[in-house]
Amino acid sequence: MPSKTLPPRPRSIAAKKTISIVASLYNEDLVNSLLDSTVHGLRTLIPGITVNIYRVPGAFEIPVAVARLTRRKLKRPEAVLCLGVILRGKTKHADHIGHSVTQSLAQIAITSGIPVIHEVLLLETKAQAKARCL
Repeated sequence: MPSKTLPPRPRSIAAKKTISIVASLYNEDLVNSLLDSTVHGLRTLIPGITVNIYRVPGAFEIPVAVARLTRRKLKRPEAVLCLGVILRGKTKHADHIGHSVTQSLAQIAITSGIPVIHEVLLLETKAQAKARCL
Protein backbone atom coordinates (compact mmCIF):
# COMPACT_ATOMS: atom_id res chain seq x y z
CA MET A 1 0.00 0.00 0.00
CA PRO A 2 1.50 3.38 -0.97
CA SER A 3 2.22 5.72 1.89
CA LYS A 4 0.24 8.91 2.21
CA THR A 5 2.08 12.16 2.05
CA LEU A 6 1.43 14.62 4.82
CA PRO A 7 0.26 18.12 3.99
CA PRO A 8 2.88 20.83 4.33
CA ARG A 9 3.43 22.03 7.88
CA PRO A 10 1.85 25.38 8.68
CA ARG A 11 4.19 28.31 8.73
CA SER A 12 5.17 29.61 12.10
CA ILE A 13 3.74 32.86 13.39
CA ALA A 14 7.16 34.43 12.97
CA ALA A 15 7.15 33.69 9.22
CA LYS A 16 4.49 36.29 8.46
CA LYS A 17 4.97 38.34 11.61
CA THR A 18 1.33 39.28 12.14
CA ILE A 19 -0.89 38.32 15.06
CA SER A 20 -4.27 39.56 16.28
CA ILE A 21 -5.22 40.00 19.92
CA VAL A 22 -8.84 40.13 21.06
CA ALA A 23 -9.07 41.53 24.59
CA SER A 24 -12.00 42.16 26.89
CA LEU A 25 -12.73 45.60 28.33
CA TYR A 26 -14.40 44.06 31.38
CA ASN A 27 -12.00 43.97 34.37
CA GLU A 28 -10.06 46.46 32.30
CA ASP A 29 -7.17 47.09 34.69
CA LEU A 30 -6.39 43.37 34.85
CA VAL A 31 -6.82 42.75 31.12
CA ASN A 32 -4.77 45.84 30.22
CA SER A 33 -1.91 44.47 32.29
CA LEU A 34 -2.15 41.14 30.44
CA LEU A 35 -2.33 42.98 27.13
CA ASP A 36 0.70 45.16 27.83
CA SER A 37 2.76 42.16 28.91
CA THR A 38 1.66 40.13 25.89
CA VAL A 39 2.46 42.84 23.35
CA HIS A 40 5.83 43.50 24.98
CA GLY A 41 6.64 39.78 24.99
CA LEU A 42 5.66 39.31 21.36
CA ARG A 43 7.69 42.31 20.21
CA THR A 44 10.69 41.13 22.23
CA LEU A 45 10.54 37.55 20.93
CA ILE A 46 9.62 38.37 17.34
CA PRO A 47 11.22 41.63 16.20
CA GLY A 48 9.18 43.37 13.50
CA ILE A 49 5.93 41.60 14.37
CA THR A 50 2.68 43.42 13.63
CA VAL A 51 0.14 43.16 16.45
CA ASN A 52 -3.48 44.07 15.70
CA ILE A 53 -5.54 44.68 18.85
CA TYR A 54 -9.32 44.42 18.99
CA ARG A 55 -11.31 45.24 22.13
CA VAL A 56 -14.70 43.77 23.02
CA PRO A 57 -17.01 44.54 25.96
CA GLY A 58 -16.55 41.27 27.87
CA ALA A 59 -15.23 37.72 27.72
CA PHE A 60 -18.47 36.42 26.23
CA GLU A 61 -17.94 38.59 23.14
CA ILE A 62 -14.38 37.38 22.48
CA PRO A 63 -15.42 34.36 20.37
CA VAL A 64 -17.66 36.56 18.20
CA ALA A 65 -14.72 38.80 17.31
CA VAL A 66 -12.38 35.84 16.80
CA ALA A 67 -14.88 34.13 14.49
CA ARG A 68 -15.20 37.29 12.44
CA LEU A 69 -11.41 37.69 12.16
CA THR A 70 -10.91 34.09 11.09
CA ARG A 71 -13.61 34.34 8.40
CA ARG A 72 -12.00 37.28 6.64
CA LYS A 73 -11.06 36.77 3.02
CA LEU A 74 -8.23 39.30 3.22
CA LYS A 75 -5.88 40.00 6.09
CA ARG A 76 -6.78 36.85 8.03
CA PRO A 77 -4.59 36.59 11.10
CA GLU A 78 -1.93 33.89 11.33
CA ALA A 79 -2.97 33.42 14.97
CA VAL A 80 -5.37 35.03 17.43
CA LEU A 81 -4.58 35.52 21.09
CA CYS A 82 -7.57 35.97 23.40
CA LEU A 83 -7.26 37.87 26.69
CA GLY A 84 -9.89 38.24 29.38
CA VAL A 85 -10.54 37.88 33.10
CA ILE A 86 -13.67 36.30 34.53
CA LEU A 87 -14.11 36.46 38.31
CA ARG A 88 -16.28 33.89 40.04
CA GLY A 89 -18.98 35.24 42.25
CA LYS A 90 -21.56 33.47 44.36
CA THR A 91 -23.49 32.20 41.33
CA LYS A 92 -22.66 29.81 38.47
CA HIS A 93 -22.73 32.63 35.90
CA ALA A 94 -18.92 32.88 35.62
CA ASP A 95 -18.64 29.12 35.10
CA HIS A 96 -21.20 29.28 32.28
CA ILE A 97 -19.36 32.17 30.60
CA GLY A 98 -15.98 30.43 30.98
CA HIS A 99 -17.29 27.17 29.55
CA SER A 100 -19.00 28.90 26.63
CA VAL A 101 -15.91 30.92 25.74
CA THR A 102 -13.66 27.86 25.94
CA GLN A 103 -15.94 25.69 23.78
CA SER A 104 -16.45 28.46 21.23
CA LEU A 105 -12.75 29.26 20.87
CA ALA A 106 -11.88 25.58 20.48
CA GLN A 107 -14.50 25.19 17.75
CA ILE A 108 -13.29 28.30 15.91
CA ALA A 109 -9.70 27.04 15.97
CA ILE A 110 -10.74 23.63 14.65
CA THR A 111 -12.96 24.92 11.86
CA SER A 112 -10.76 27.82 10.76
CA GLY A 113 -7.39 26.09 11.04
CA ILE A 114 -6.02 29.25 12.63
CA PRO A 115 -4.34 28.90 16.04
CA VAL A 116 -6.44 30.47 18.79
CA ILE A 117 -4.54 31.01 22.04
CA HIS A 118 -6.92 30.95 24.99
CA GLU A 119 -5.88 33.23 27.87
CA VAL A 120 -9.33 34.05 29.18
CA LEU A 121 -8.73 33.43 32.85
CA LEU A 122 -11.45 32.17 35.18
CA LEU A 123 -10.33 33.12 38.68
CA GLU A 124 -11.83 32.91 42.14
CA THR A 125 -11.12 36.36 43.58
CA LYS A 126 -9.89 39.83 42.67
CA ALA A 127 -6.80 39.18 44.82
CA GLN A 128 -6.01 36.02 42.86
CA ALA A 129 -6.53 37.95 39.61
CA LYS A 130 -4.18 40.73 40.70
CA ALA A 131 -1.52 38.20 41.62
CA ARG A 132 -1.87 36.56 38.21
CA CYS A 133 -2.30 39.63 36.01
CA LEU A 134 -0.52 42.61 37.54
